[in-house]
Amino acid sequence: MEKGIIAEMIQGDGRVKVAILMSGGIDSTVSALLLREQGYEVTGLTMVHLEREAGEKAARIANELKIEHKVVDLREAFQSAVADYFCTEYEQGHTPNPCVKCNEEIKFGLLLKAALDLGADKVASGHYARIDYDDKSQCHRLMKGLDPRKDQSYFLYRLKQQQLSRLIFPLGGYRKEEVREIARCYNLQLAEEKESQEVCFIPGDYREFIRPQVSYKEGSFLDRTGKVLGRHRGIPFYTIGQRRGLAVNAGRPLYVLKIDPEKNQILLGENEELFSKLLRFKQNHFICPRDFELPIRVKAKIRYAAREAEAILHYIEDDIWELVFEEAQRAATPGQSVVYYQGDYVLGGGTIMA
Repeated sequence: MEKGIIAEMIQGDGRVKVAILMSGGIDSTVSALLLREQGYEVTGLTMVHLEREAGEKAARIANELKIEHKVVDLREAFQSAVADYFCTEYEQGHTPNPCVKCNEEIKFGLLLKAALDLGADKVASGHYARIDYDDKSQCHRLMKGLDPRKDQSYFLYRLKQQQLSRLIFPLGGYRKEEVREIARCYNLQLAEEKESQEVCFIPGDYREFIRPQVSYKEGSFLDRTGKVLGRHRGIPFYTIGQRRGLAVNAGRPLYVLKIDPEKNQILLGENEELFSKLLRFKQNHFICPRDFELPIRVKAKIRYAAREAEAILHYIEDDIWELVFEEAQRAATPGQSVVYYQGDYVLGGGTIMA
């Protein structure tokens, strides 16, 4: 890919001031490059969430790109909104989704506000997603990223109209390998860096992170007859569908089917028992005001790495919604997000119930 055509691949306006959220990784760096080459007035912005050193790498890269760089200290807010939530959810027998929470409340909440207060007109990030504006509904619509292997729209489904109206996702129309080629074109060393698959604020096993921050005690593993199969180490250290680390000798593979924090018990059973066509969720959020009748046919995914599956969306009552899948889904996990789509568009999503 030649430098001369890179700028033609996104639309920009030199009068617009854009704060690019920089982590020091390849995606945010290439996003900054694309915006700069297009003529935007670009400033790098990095949040400190747990460690002060978080902004040092991003600052070095911003200096190489010859753009201004600023750091916003959000450690206290991040601890409260994301890290504490992460621990509390595990205490309650749920499996949290910290990226969804962080995007809604921190990156495109407090950090977006900080960027606007500093004079930015728009805020950009390296997410693989797209935004368009529908004149008919006067709504900013969230779309999947072009690269199906990297699409991150799942993590953005809780964004509201006032947030989407201020955002730019420069990588939404690119595939990951194209992003690496751009980085190579500019001789950036991080072009060959491996991607992290871990939660950004946890360097290793999440259990070691939450252990000193949660309350727990040993309890019983049970089967459906109530028979005690063994002892568990504490509710926070297990999730639905888990097989490894159960330390139960039953002569056959067993999986976590249900977690009961009130009784401090965990139900184990066969893999086949993890499948269901019905899923209920709460905290539903539509990207745009609903202009369709229910029930409606959608494609939904019950976790980021899951495949989309055909389903019908129903409203039940109060804040309870239901998806009925054509094919049974495995290990729908309380606390995780279910996100539903029509084509490339994200209609909405919510939090899976127990």
